[in-house]
Amino acid sequence: QVQLVESGGGLVQAGGSLRLSCSASGSIFSINAMGWYRQAPGKQRELVATKTSGGRMNYADSVKGRFTISRDNVKNTVYLQMNSLRPEDTAVYYCNADLKSSWYEGYHDYWGQGSQVTVSS
Repeated sequence: QVQLVESGGGLVQAGGSLRLSCSASGSIFSINAMGWYRQAPGKQRELVATKTSGGRMNYADSVKGRFTISRDNVKNTVYLQMNSLRPEDTAVYYCNADLKSSWYEGYHDYWGQGSQVTVSS
């Protein structure tokens, strides 16, 4: 079994900062990409930022220059530093990992439990 456990999130005023963390544990053979997605009420889940094991990063245009993704490959942990937060960043943020549990399996998506981020104006 694989678990992704998130921490961080909460309530912050516009212009403030928050940091999300997500650690993957359990039966893990290899992790490709780790990242963050978010879902606001009434909207579809969208990509926020991802980072591959090789270091390639991808950001949503709406967060470029404000959010920074980082990753500790030894600890199987991914972080999201969110600065200059805006009310439109309010959403549930989900950690994602594209990983394989054993050498003979393919890569599959795993998700964290979700963390509420609320930015007040």
